[in-house]
This record gives sequence, C-alpha cells and structure tokens, in this order.
Amino acid sequence: MARSSTQRPTRVGPTTTTQSGPLDIDALLDDPTTGIIVCCGSGGVGKTTTSAALALRAAERGRKVVVLTIDPARRLAQSMGIEALDNTPRPVTGVDGTGTLDAMMLDMKRTFDEVVMAQASPEKAQQILANPFYIALSSSFAGTQEYMAMEKLGQLHRESQAAGTYDLIVVDTPPSRSALDFLDAPERLSSFLDGRFIRLMMAPARGPAKLMSAGFSLIVNAMTKILGAQFLKDLQTFVTALDTVFGGFRQRAQQTYSLLQADGTAFLVVAAPEPDAMREAEYFVERLSEDGMPLAGLVVNRASPSPSGALSAEEATTAAERLRTQDATSVAASLLRLHADRVRMVEREGLLRQRFSTAHPQVSTAVVPALAGDVHDLDGLRRVGELLAGGGA
Repeated sequence: MARSSTQRPTRVGPTTTTQSGPLDIDALLDDPTTGIIVCCGSGGVGKTTTSAALALRAAERGRKVVVLTIDPARRLAQSMGIEALDNTPRPVTGVDGTGTLDAMMLDMKRTFDEVVMAQASPEKAQQILANPFYIALSSSFAGTQEYMAMEKLGQLHRESQAAGTYDLIVVDTPPSRSALDFLDAPERLSSFLDGRFIRLMMAPARGPAKLMSAGFSLIVNAMTKILGAQFLKDLQTFVTALDTVFGGFRQRAQQTYSLLQADGTAFLVVAAPEPDAMREAEYFVERLSEDGMPLAGLVVNRASPSPSGALSAEEATTAAERLRTQDATSVAASLLRLHADRVRMVEREGLLRQRFSTAHPQVSTAVVPALAGDVHDLDGLRRVGELLAGGGA
C-alpha cells in the first residue's frame, strides 16, 4: 500500500506552530518515519483498546508492528487471538494485508531480571536475583512498572533497529494515577542511586573500611542490633549490586527518554468525554509540552452519538410534557424525554471538547463514538480503528 503524506506530530511547547483541525490517524500510521506511538491518559479511558486498534490498523496498512500493553483485560488478549500475553512478542493471526502484528504484555519482574542477567556475570546475577531486597524491589516497589516500561521500550527499539523486526512500536502506558510517570523514570532512578543513604551503604565496597566515618559505624552497629546482621548484609549486597548493575539501566533509561523526544515518536493523549478525564488530558498535554515531547493529538473515546431527528432538548421536553398531560403512560412522552436527555449529553460533551480546543488550539482531535458492546475480536478492533480514522471528520 502506498504511503500517504502526513502532517508531522506537533511538538508542543514554546516553539510550537499552531495546528488545528481533525487528527489524521491514517496519515500518522502510514508515515514511515513514525516509529513509536505512545498512548497515554488517565485510567479507564480505553488506552489499551486504542493501542491495539491502532496497531492492527497499521499492520493491515502494511507496517510491521508490535504493540506493548501494560495491563490488558483478558478479553483484549482474546480479541487478538492470544490466550495469555507475556513478555515475549507473540504473532497475532488473522491480520489482513501485507503487514504483520505481534503483541506482548509487560512482565515487570521478568524485565527487571533480564536487566540483571544482561549486566552481571552468571554467578553475580544469581546472587542478585536471590536477594530478598531485589525480590521486593522488582515485584512491588513504587515506580518499578514505569522503569520497566521504559526498559522494555528501549529493548524493543534496539532489537528492531538491529534486526529490522518492526518498523512501528505502539506503547500502552501504565495504569497509574499519572500515566506519564514513566517519563520521570531516569531522574527518579538517578536520585535513588545517588542518594546519601545509598552512597553511605556502598562506602565499604568502594574503599577500605577505615574510610567509614565513626558516626556511620555507630549507625551500622545500631542497625545490626535492631535488624540483625543478615538483614544488613543482604541490604549492603543489594546496594552494591545497584552500583555495579543498574548504572547501565540508568544510562539506557536516559537514552529511551531521548528516544521519546525524537521526531520518530508520536504521543496520543486518550480521554473520555467527562470533566475529570478531560482535565487529565489537559494535564498530559501540558506535561508533554514541558518535556518537549512530540504530540500527535487527542483521542476522545466513547463519545455519545448524536440522536437522530431535528428536535432540540427543549422542544422534546415541551412535547413530552404535553403528551404526559393527556396520557400519563404515554410511550411517546418517555421516548421524547430520553431524546432530550441524549441531546443534552451530546451538548455537554461538545462543550467539554470545545473548552479543550480553546485552551489548546494546536492539538488535533479525533472523536470516537461509543460502541454498543465490548471489543472481543479482531473485527471489533478493526471497527475501533475505522472510527479512529474517521473520528477527525
């Protein structure tokens, strides 16, 4: 399929040129220079389904695509014909056209383990993997999922560049309070590694014990009495491993951060037509602007379709009241009230979108109407993709 010309994602920020109008999804997907699409937004707005639908549509338009999901519902894995997604890309069968589609789900601990095994000798790696502090950190430490999402994206990009496996990576961001937390991963990890306590704990490993201050020796002795010698030894072993192993991760995370700022990356902010979700969308747009990230546009999911007929909400309400005075059980009156409620809902949603556009005129928008049921197969994802492509009209 021939590639169509496209408008490059807007890089929001001080140097942004004004861009308004509909979001051209197909042009974005067809552009061979688009190598990464990141879907971000608050929880429950359909990021994962949007990511899968974009990936399928891109594959069926000739791209070699992998979609990295963070926390897909079981029905979404089933919709792609894969019973259980894992940390390894799995081919999705039933894709029409000349492209290919693989899908995978981030396995936080396994990705962390892969970092350790890649950076340390086999003996050292086993020592780290068995360390109780490492097990706790890799399984449940706050922010670890965001760190590992950055790491896995970097891995996929490096492998694709080396082997030509994929020409498009679609990323579904973690379902955290702030889905942009992964942008902070390098800085937060660096702050943790460079913290005073960590440096003190690594002091014995970096030099002779005599270099330790008397005050620190007292602290260690006190901790030993309270926590036990084995606890302190495990902690010190883990902290030393951080210095030798995760310095490489910090560097790669910073490289991935730079990759997210590159011209080949496009961010899509996903929202629902609700006040809270649209406020979150504004936050994401502003945060992307601050970080110099290339923003492609806004996707508003699950919009209420406009009701048929030319009656306004006021006209329908008035007509319903007239019928009700004649017949309290009038079905027509009930239908008219439902029509009025739907019209008001569509108007409220339109007002929310208008306010967003007024505040952010440079952001192109696609509006996707709500479906009657859940997406449970590739046909459902295709339908979402069609609505995404036509949602800017």
